[in-house]
Amino acid sequence: MKKIRIIAPAKSIEKEFVNHAKTFLERKGFIVELGQHCLGQYNYFSGTDAQRAFDFQQAINDTSVDYVLCARGGYGSIRIIDQIDFSKFKSHPKLIFGFSDVTVFHQHIHQHFNIPTVHSTVPLNFKTNTQESLNALLNVFNQQPLEYIIEAHHQNKTGHIEADVVGGNLSILHSLIGTNSDADFDGKILFIEDLAESIYAIDRMLWSFKKSGKLNAISGLIVGGFTNIKDTEPSFGQSVNDLILEHTSHLNIPICFDFPAGHIDDNRAIILGHKAELMITENEVIFKQHPVSFSV
Repeated sequence: MKKIRIIAPAKSIEKEFVNHAKTFLERKGFIVELGQHCLGQYNYFSGTDAQRAFDFQQAINDTSVDYVLCARGGYGSIRIIDQIDFSKFKSHPKLIFGFSDVTVFHQHIHQHFNIPTVHSTVPLNFKTNTQESLNALLNVFNQQPLEYIIEAHHQNKTGHIEADVVGGNLSILHSLIGTNSDADFDGKILFIEDLAESIYAIDRMLWSFKKSGKLNAISGLIVGGFTNIKDTEPSFGQSVNDLILEHTSHLNIPICFDFPAGHIDDNRAIILGHKAELMITENEVIFKQHPVSFSV
């Protein structure tokens, strides 16, 4: 039986969400453990920086653990990433799951170790997730391929590409530009999503990506949920999709809007740092990934 360790590397989480996820996963045949401080509370966080780093370190060092599932996002991953020793992780890699603030770990691991991680739903959201979202997570746990067929958006740009996928939460990606946790996007399919940002702030972030050269060589773009987006008064005058098309107008790449991933109930798993096939036609979008298998 595969073993999952649930940890809370950022914001604290209520016990009911973790218990619900633990029960759900155990009923699916997994052994589920909690990190020592997973249900802790230290101000905003689940524990002090040292405590949260300890749980993360223990999870990636323990060779009996197959998967590390982050309980939620929030804020706090950036405070501990440089405290983590990845030496044992490099020799015995395992998939790390989560989204939002967990983007810090996704980016850092891709840049330094070229090991896949998984952008996925988290225990905080299991109660409200769609069945498709939970099934996608289980498919990765069970080493089954991912395949999503979704309706075409009228602003999509058609094309067919096979490349590694990188990305995650746009605000976190933006905050990592120029840091030791920034990752290379060249030749990759970039995935972005965000929550509760103002349109002008998204425009500013996209300008940073453009001016830093990070948008210049991507091979494809997947735009997930941009939820609870705020406008100004007077209005900024453009939608998020309009901004994205404007900032990528110099690129001849396939672009998919409204992909089912992000701060939405239908948050389907994407294996980051791993090859995907993206096919965008006038009628539909098909996204495929093979399972990850580590040879250690």
